[in-house]
Parts: sequence; structure tokens; C-alpha cells
Amino acid sequence: MATMVETPPPPPPPPPPNPNSLAPPTPAAEPPSPQGPWLWPRRPTIRLTSEFDSDSSIFFHKISCKFLDSLAKLKLSFHNNNDGEIFDPQLGFISKHLSLHYDLQNHNALIKGCFDVGSRLHFNAFHDVKAQQGEVAMVADLADPGYKFELSSVVPAAGFPKATLKFPLGEISLEEKEEEEVKKTLSINGILQDQILNGVFSAQFKDDDLKLRYLYKDEQMSFIPSISLPSNAISFAFKRRFGPSDKLSYWYNLDSNYWSTVYKHTVGKEYKFKAGYDSEVRLGWASLWVGDEEGTAKSAPMKMKVQFMLQVPQDDVHSSALMFRVKKRWDV
Repeated sequence: MATMVETPPPPPPPPPPNPNSLAPPTPAAEPPSPQGPWLWPRRPTIRLTSEFDSDSSIFFHKISCKFLDSLAKLKLSFHNNNDGEIFDPQLGFISKHLSLHYDLQNHNALIKGCFDVGSRLHFNAFHDVKAQQGEVAMVADLADPGYKFELSSVVPAAGFPKATLKFPLGEISLEEKEEEEVKKTLSINGILQDQILNGVFSAQFKDDDLKLRYLYKDEQMSFIPSISLPSNAISFAFKRRFGPSDKLSYWYNLDSNYWSTVYKHTVGKEYKFKAGYDSEVRLGWASLWVGDEEGTAKSAPMKMKVQFMLQVPQDDVHSSALMFRVKKRWDV
């Protein structure tokens, strides 16, 4: 008689997942990238800057972009008037060691290059293709900090190179000078400055002229007298700060009795009001800046700078003029 073997019952199904369990669910596999293993480089940002001057009714446009991980920049600039005429187009390629600016209208190129030999020797060169002229220079950093020696010469060479020694108290240049009906002579130019009392004294000499200048400055006031020799022209400047946002400047020339003054009021870095008068041209004026006057449009609110200026001639008030300038940047 055959023995009956009983089949064991199937195992019970696994319990459902506990919703209060802290174990994270197994993430689903991500689909393969349509680009495969290759990563396409991102498109470089294109910067467009436009500027308009109501006085000349001329627009200025500049288009630029950086590429090769910002190692180089390509720039296109041009002007246009109200009639839509485009003029003065310029194409530029700018990098650390080589720059090329091409004038599309005059078919001329300006080439600038520089390179270093070690850490203390630097070479610079400039060439105007159309004029067939240029300049080369060698700058050597001397052992002591703040000391440099430079040799520069025009190309094609027309004499001895210009030699310049720069040091912490100024610089001195020695170059060959040629005038009509005069033999070539050596000319010494330079500037020397040093701390005297509570200010800085400087002497600037060029050819036969010498200008002596003294600058006294503290937190609230600046006083700058100067004299030019041998003309004996004396002038001085006075600047007074009335707080962190208000400043008054005054210039007077004793030789011509001309004077000028400027009052400046700022609100942060984005707003500036200036008003002044110039006795030489007999003109009063006022100016309002929205955006940093000395900064770029990139740092201004909405990347835009605006200037309004009112000019009032003293002799003809009815010919007063209101002008404005606008500069705007877009990043595409």
C-alpha cells in the first residue's frame, strides 16, 4: 500500500510595509541621460551694454562674452545716431597675454602682447599695423620691494631707449629729445614725494618746468597749495567734509583769478547730487547720478546708470540746457 506524502502549505505572504517605519524606500533607477557620458559645455553669457548721450544724440553699444573658462573675451562695439547709421565699429579679442583690436571701418589693427620671463622680468609690446609703428618695453623688478627699472623704445627705433627708475618716493625718467633745428639732447623727467609734517610734499619736473605741491589732509579737511616754475603760477584747492555724505571743494588760481567750486551730496553709493560753478567759462551746473558715478552698470540697481545735468550760462540764462545720459546692461 503506497504511502501518502503531504505537501507542506505555502509560506505566508510578507506583511505590508509599516507606514510609520523610518526605513527610506528604495529609489528608482534614473533613466540614462540623453547626452550619454559626454557633458556639453554651458553657453557663455553674452553681455550687452548700451549707452545714450542726449547732448550728442549718439548711441554706443558693446557686446561681449567670455569663453574658454573666462581665459579670453570677444568684444564688438559700435556707435549709431538717430538715423540708424552705424559708425566706428570695433572688434576685439582680449586675453591675458594677447589683445587684438580691429577697426572694421578703417581696416586697421592694434596688437598688444605681454609675457614674463621668471617672476621679475616682464615684456610688453604694442603695434599699430596701419601706421607701421609700435613700442616695446622691458620691466625688471629689482631685489628691494618697490623698485622697478624699465626700458622702452618706439618701433622702428629713432634713438636711445627711454629709461625709467621707479622707487617708493617717486620715479625718474631719462630719454632722448629731438626738436626742430636743435640737436638731440637728453631730457630728465620725474616726480619725487615725501612725508613732511602732517602732509605730503611732491616735486614734478618735466623739461624746463617744475611744479611744487603740498597736500595736507585729515578726516574733515584738505588743503593743497601749488606753484609752477618758472611761470610762478600759484593756485590752491580747499576741500571740506561736513559729514559722511556732504563735501565742498574750492579751487582758486591766483595767476588768472579764475575759481570754481563744487558741492557734493551722496545717499549711499547709488545716488549722488553735485552742483558747481566755473568762473572761467562762466557756467553754473547741477548733476544727479542714479548708480555709482565711478562704477560700472553691473553694480548699479537694475544694472542701469542714469545722469541728469542742468547747465546754466551766466551770460545767457535763457540758453540753459538739460541733458541726460543712460547706460544699461543686459546679461543674456
